[in-house]
Amino acid sequence: MKSRIIRPVQNNGHIGKKNRKTRSRIGDTQPMRTAEVRAGYAGYRKSIDRRREIVRTPRPLTQSRPVKRKRAKRSWLGSIISTKSMAAEQYFDFELLLVVIFLLGFGLVMLYSTSAYEAEVELGNDLYYFARQAGIGAFGFVIMLAVSKLDYHVYGAFATEIYVLAMILMALVQTPLGKTLNGARRWIRLPGNLTLQPAEITKIAVILFIAYELCRLGRKAYTAAGIIRVFAFGAIASGGVLFLTDNLSTAIIVMAITCILIFISHPKLKPFLIIIAVGIVIAVVGIAVLAATASNSDNFRLQRIISWLNPEATADSGSYQVMQGLYAIGSGGLFGKGLGNSTQKLGVIPEAQNDMILVVICEELGIFGAFMILLLFGFMLYRLMFIAKNAPDLYGSLIASGIFAHIALQVTLNIAVVTGMLPTTGITLPFISYGGTAIIFLLAEMGIALGISRRIRLEGEQENK
Repeated sequence: MKSRIIRPVQNNGHIGKKNRKTRSRIGDTQPMRTAEVRAGYAGYRKSIDRRREIVRTPRPLTQSRPVKRKRAKRSWLGSIISTKSMAAEQYFDFELLLVVIFLLGFGLVMLYSTSAYEAEVELGNDLYYFARQAGIGAFGFVIMLAVSKLDYHVYGAFATEIYVLAMILMALVQTPLGKTLNGARRWIRLPGNLTLQPAEITKIAVILFIAYELCRLGRKAYTAAGIIRVFAFGAIASGGVLFLTDNLSTAIIVMAITCILIFISHPKLKPFLIIIAVGIVIAVVGIAVLAATASNSDNFRLQRIISWLNPEATADSGSYQVMQGLYAIGSGGLFGKGLGNSTQKLGVIPEAQNDMILVVICEELGIFGAFMILLLFGFMLYRLMFIAKNAPDLYGSLIASGIFAHIALQVTLNIAVVTGMLPTTGITLPFISYGGTAIIFLLAEMGIALGISRRIRLEGEQENK
């Protein structure tokens, strides 16, 4: 019996044209496709390996001689919580974890106080906003603890894919999957009557990707071409937030995070001071021109600027929310009217549980209560700065700095808006304002920061450990 060995078909002229084409297609191109797939996969694996090496770039990058840095000491809270079963050299920022827990708990209390009346009137359930936020917060807390156990270098290896995924998700907002709420189309529909706001993912994606690009470019990041390249990636993400989700406030935050990371990684200060000075002059001139020429414009963003410049003239329309917020802050005084005793939240300030929740805090707990909350945010920023300073490599330092910039920007802009120092935007107060997607990804950022803190070497630890 002849052996059933499959031999390549040779074109000797005796095969029909139709069979010749079919066999040629099967015999020649199929193995080539498999080889191309294997080669592409191998190339992708090599790319991931190169990225893993890049994100382990030692710090500081700009100095020719290594700088002898003091190792971090175990914090007072860490010393109390630590047990003998824990590795003596393992560090964990318990202070940051504690302030996150406190802000979440305080946020739930103030959310219930702020939203109970409106939820009862409109939805027939005074616990509606509280219950949803508590459930999402618990889920986000579990995510934070899980993320804190991961090696943060993994994010750098897939930073490009995360960046592209964020852009794709924002593009989906413009498809039938997008959902419009309160006149804004910024969400994606999810099963179970849930929604996802892709702009929140973009904040994390920009922090991870810009930090990776700065590590990858090395000293080239200090050149004009390197700065333009990094700035362009931030501008693309910011433009996606603005044009795909129509969210100007988040677009400003994304662009500002990019600029702050460039500023932190650059060794020179003078060029940035010049840029800031020029930007302030341009902003002042632009606002003056708008005030003189755009008073009759139909653009709602221009109208917000006009209302901000002259709030008393539009107290019943464009600046109504801000003026009512100022009344609430003023009526609260130093120590407030007492928890639950706000009157401005009783349908006067629309959506008070979102970006205007700080004015309810001021009315019920007074300036003293608001000041204590700001102290907590300041302590959180201090712990993030500590992690950034003691991170074992440049990538970890830049990620912690990006998270620091995000929290600092959002808190500062929210305070500026509710006090009338900036035009009205939709910037929420982190960990306190109502918002499911925002809470989950804020806690994910805290998990990344805690994961970086696990890699900090303690004072007295040997170099080979």
